Amino acid sequence: MKIQYLLATVATALFFSACGGGGSGAANNPPPIGGIVRTGVAIGPITTFGSVVVNGVRYSTTTATFTVDDSPGTQDDLRVGQVVRVRGSIDDNSTTGTANDVTFDDNVEGPIQSIDPVTGVLVVLGQTVRTDAQTSFDDNIQPASLAGLVAEDIVEVSGLVMADGSISATRIEKKPAGFLFEVHGIVSNLDAGNLRFSLNGLVVSYATATLDNFPGGQISGGNPVEAKGNTFDGNGRLIATRVEFEGSAVGNANDHVEIEGFITRFASAQDFDVSGLPVSTSNGTAFTGGTAANLGLNIKVEVEGSLNASGTLAATKVDIRRGAAVRATALVDSVNAAGNSLVMLGITVNIDALTRLEDKSNANVRPLTINNLNTGDYLEVRGTEQPAGSGRILASILERDDVDTRTILQGFVTSAGAPSFTILGVTITTNGSTQFLGINGVPIPSATFFSQATAGTLVKARGTETSATAITADEVQLEQ
Repeated sequence: MKIQYLLATVATALFFSACGGGGSGAANNPPPIGGIVRTGVAIGPITTFGSVVVNGVRYSTTTATFTVDDSPGTQDDLRVGQVVRVRGSIDDNSTTGTANDVTFDDNVEGPIQSIDPVTGVLVVLGQTVRTDAQTSFDDNIQPASLAGLVAEDIVEVSGLVMADGSISATRIEKKPAGFLFEVHGIVSNLDAGNLRFSLNGLVVSYATATLDNFPGGQISGGNPVEAKGNTFDGNGRLIATRVEFEGSAVGNANDHVEIEGFITRFASAQDFDVSGLPVSTSNGTAFTGGTAANLGLNIKVEVEGSLNASGTLAATKVDIRRGAAVRATALVDSVNAAGNSLVMLGITVNIDALTRLEDKSNANVRPLTINNLNTGDYLEVRGTEQPAGSGRILASILERDDVDTRTILQGFVTSAGAPSFTILGVTITTNGSTQFLGINGVPIPSATFFSQATAGTLVKARGTETSATAITADEVQLEQ
């Protein structure tokens, strides 16, 4: 049986091998695991602190040990959006647990080779990194977006890996010169004679490298590895100082796991891989956030179930994860901490255990919770309208920043008629000073904009909040 290796969501490698009923495949760097029943491993992006919260489960870290980029660390070294591995146990309530150890290791750290601001894609050490509304940018990037980065900046990327090996970034930070470059991936194009191999678009020379933990002491094609180095040869190859084999079992038969990640192989709704881990569903599998018909390649899901003897996850639940197409940046009108909600632009924003919260204001509160938010705070919220048609936002990401006069709203048009349109109950009015942009950011006539900005079209508006539910737009743009 053909064995496939896929780079999964975190740089810490865990290796699956399987054959039979759940599909063929193997994976390293396992997909995020949103919770643990009894004991086990949890891997996923940190949503907030006060202990460590991973995919809605708050793990007490009082007695936990921390490893950060292969070195001893502390909880203070971690940041929201970084994908971590937690070993420990979860309580019967399935919302709290105890961590024995917490490990963070980035997907790639090195210089940016190229940036495409239109598609939100950058290339780092030959690895394709995709940014979107789910990406948290560290405050050392200004502005805290892709616009704050240029080629040759050294960055650390943490994220989830997709079917083609590209990284869907959950957090990006800038790093100063002098750090070792790091990259994780699957060995391909092995040239043992010349002592080099490829990790996606990067060629690695290991002629002078220390090799760690390789079976038989030698690198083989398909090995999951981490390569480190800080120089390149004349052909642009990374000269590795150390290459480490990353492979271990994710768990034992009958272990209960919850896995969040992208579908990286899809044969059917009953047979697919999540970040390389084979998954099988049955008539007894419950679907939330959608139906089995919504599954497909590169759909993000969380799957719960038990591992069988062949390493396939027999799913009892599949949750199709929400996106973040809706965005609002504005002042807070009111806060209902007891109800886990707030209002901005007249829109009710709900916060739950999966909301990623971060304070980028000068207050720098850590952990940031809804109890720290006040009327007049300046927030950026990214999420989805839920329930559909409700005019309410369920936040995936909430960030507080220093107060600004800029107001932004992105969402799906509910009604339009020049010179105004409505999103989530907010009226956006345009005038002679408004700039109209098409999908690629190219200026278009206002008539063209309004001919395309029909009900259901995704549009972003920037401007000034003129009342609780009104914006006068300086710029409006059609979005994909």
